[in-house]
Amino acid sequence: MYRRQDQSPPSDVCLLLRAYAEQRWLSREVVPVLRQLESPDDLPEEQLGAALAYLEVIWIEALRHAAETKAAFAALDDEPTGMGEALPSTARRYHSAIVALRDAVARHVNRLLAGTSEYDDRVGSAALEPGLRPAIPFDLL
Repeated sequence: MYRRQDQSPPSDVCLLLRAYAEQRWLSREVVPVLRQLESPDDLPEEQLGAALAYLEVIWIEALRHAAETKAAFAALDDEPTGMGEALPSTARRYHSAIVALRDAVARHVNRLLAGTSEYDDRVGSAALEPGLRPAIPFDLL
């Protein structure tokens, strides 16, 4: 099949790629830092502040990935169904799995960063919305 170069890939493919990028960032960058911070014996006291600051920085990047995934999901919802539902339904299931991973990681990040004053100033008093959905960062998306 010939495609013009100015055409973008189908929205289900975009969603799969965005969700994969988000999953990779969470599992390779954020989760290892969380594990290190949650096992305090492995981290010297003087490095705790730097580790929390690093977690905040990589979490900001995770927010960017989450926003891109959400936009790709919205584009898939906006697109009329085409030839078959196999790939769009696969993309939707993968997206659901990534959202569950994102929510689980966000609970840990919110808990760890809740004690830092800069984070508290940005988040406000509510670290989590009712139903354990993270208010930060997902209410910004």
